Amino acid sequence: MFMSDPVLFAFSLLDTGAVLFLLVITLSDLECDYLNAQQCCSKLNLWVVPKLAAQCLTTLILLLHAHWVLALFNFPMTFYLAYE
Repeated sequence: MFMSDPVLFAFSLLDTGAVLFLLVITLSDLECDYLNAQQCCSKLNLWVVPKLAAQCLTTLILLLHAHWVLALFNFPMTFYLAYE
């Protein structure tokens, strides 16, 4: 279950980067008029649950590895995504 710190941070970086990449691609399609606003919103709404799951997983892994400060910085975003 426990992984080394470099693997943990690489996973966190790739996890966050993948979600950010998908959201930016969708928003750039809206900007270039490939999508209208309704299509963009429906595509973005598909990513709400995976985004929350990725954030919760990252926070949980940080807690399990005793990176308290990093987990503390991730809590506000996790709570905001759950509220959203």
